[in-house]
Amino acid sequence: MCYVRVMVTTTYGSTPREAGVSMLVSEAGVEGTIGGGQLEWQAIATARRLLAQWGPQPSPSDVEHRERLALGPALGQCCGGAVELAYTPCPLPAPAHQPSLFFLQLHGAGHVGRALVRLLRTLPCEVQWIDERENAFAASTDHGGPARIEYITADMPQAEVAVAPAGAFYLAMTHRHDLDFAIGTEVLRRADHGWLGCIGSLTKRGRFVHRWTARGMDPRALEDFACPVGVDSIPGKSPECIAVAVCAQLLQVAGRRAAPSAESSARHRDIDHGKPRHPRSA
Repeated sequence: MCYVRVMVTTTYGSTPREAGVSMLVSEAGVEGTIGGGQLEWQAIATARRLLAQWGPQPSPSDVEHRERLALGPALGQCCGGAVELAYTPCPLPAPAHQPSLFFLQLHGAGHVGRALVRLLRTLPCEVQWIDERENAFAASTDHGGPARIEYITADMPQAEVAVAPAGAFYLAMTHRHDLDFAIGTEVLRRADHGWLGCIGSLTKRGRFVHRWTARGMDPRALEDFACPVGVDSIPGKSPECIAVAVCAQLLQVAGRRAAPSAESSARHRDIDHGKPRHPRSA
């Protein structure tokens, strides 16, 4: 036995990380993080003490060790909350588990799409990346990081909307406005979609909403349609700047879905997810 898995099982109040995150600790290194600071240093020290105590063949009584730590003056952290940690033997160097933040169906492998995927690769998320061109992903297939990315070449990308799971996020940033509209139409026909965004301008958004309304779409379902896409407080129109803004918006939307009470704090950040004040054009 060469590893100890340290998992945050429960949180109370303000904490650096959420329940479910974990890290792997060996005598020589650490993979993953439960939040850093003195909390993590103490957890690593405990894990290595358990490694020495358990030895290469843990007994049945060594299956799990638990402790509760308050994030106050004793740990030199001012979060004010507390966490419960579980320490378990881990015989294989498997990657530390991180809950998926969201499932995204990303349409378009252009400059912005490629820049966005470079960021998404670093996050625990699931992505279906779709494009009509067979060679669109040639320079993007090899990567590391916790993201699970599926590359899909499709003659009719809008047909792929039906295969995404309930609650999925959808992002249309193809090279054609008519294709973006077709993708959005299929998304809106699903009552179970989690979020819909599209690269473009406020003019593009207005035209799309007008056409969908004329087709009988519920106007309430169009209120959260994000176009232009991306957090408006991040300036710049380069692919990299837009990708950072979009990635930030995805994380914000995922946070609201996971914890509805976070909406009030999001309002204090003065961000309108549906209508950014600085349009970005496709």
